[in-house]
Amino acid sequence: MPILVDSNVLLDVITRDPKWFDWSSGQLREWGDRDLLFINPLIFAEVSISYDTLEVLNQAMDRANLFHDELPWEAAFLAGHCFVEYKKRGGKRRSPLPDFYIGAHASIRDYLLLTRDAGRYRTYFPRLRLIAPGN
Repeated sequence: MPILVDSNVLLDVITRDPKWFDWSSGQLREWGDRDLLFINPLIFAEVSISYDTLEVLNQAMDRANLFHDELPWEAAFLAGHCFVEYKKRGGKRRSPLPDFYIGAHASIRDYLLLTRDAGRYRTYFPRLRLIAPGN
């Protein structure tokens, strides 16, 4: 089953996060050995801040066997509707959060989502299948 990898998992590995490096790197190895791992342009943008050049970032993504998948138009629509729900619940942001696009992308494509921050995904995408701590 294809898996969309959230930027927090990748950043844990890139930055060697003292709390999450072992969990995130282990999950990437385990799931990458049996399934295809994907990122989208939003995830790519969030991870890019850790690299000085596009070439070095692309090399790192290639080494991690991460494939690119475009954000489907249907996911953008779903993300917008989740944002409306977020605003109704008192959310303060003025535009949809990246997590809404990421969750909607995984939902529309019927991908698993590998993340260590499952709270917002569980709230706004209750049927989304997550790989997260405690699952």
